[in-house]
Amino acid sequence: MAEDDQTPTETPQPAAQNGSAPASPQMRPLGQYVRDMSFENIVSRKGVQGQVTPDVSVQVSLDAKKRAEENRFEVIGKFTITSRNKESQDTLFLLELEYGGIFEVSNVPENQLHPFLLIEGPRLMFPYIRRIVSDITSDGGFPALNLEPIDFVQIYRQGIAKRQQAQAEAAEGAGQA
Repeated sequence: MAEDDQTPTETPQPAAQNGSAPASPQMRPLGQYVRDMSFENIVSRKGVQGQVTPDVSVQVSLDAKKRAEENRFEVIGKFTITSRNKESQDTLFLLELEYGGIFEVSNVPENQLHPFLLIEGPRLMFPYIRRIVSDITSDGGFPALNLEPIDFVQIYRQGIAKRQQAQAEAAEGAGQA
């Protein structure tokens, strides 16, 4: 799968062969699953004193891989959710979740496949991820954490920017050596 450093705002449609409207991009979920999960209730081990005002941070990383079957891809979302006490900065809990989905994709040009997978795949999986996070935090003795909607386009753009910066630094380092 070739990476494209441009984030498309619109997917060009391939021309239809019989003069009808072009086929629209399709992404069909074939399966979703928890690949790995860890929940640490740190506050119960350490205890907490004083007022607790939680400050939650969510870190997301995404990856997509071609599967052996034609037009099938695996999309993995890694979510690290940390809740800290605002005043003391003590960690209350740490939740790490790797969630995967298998998708069948059609009518997407090769040069737009990478952004399509890393934006639309997580968007389709997000309601299930949100539910798992809510259930796990609640079962762990905390108020249910309902994740705010995540802008997967922005996460994709940040990933592209990081790769471009790393490539520029590597080229600069090679030029100085």
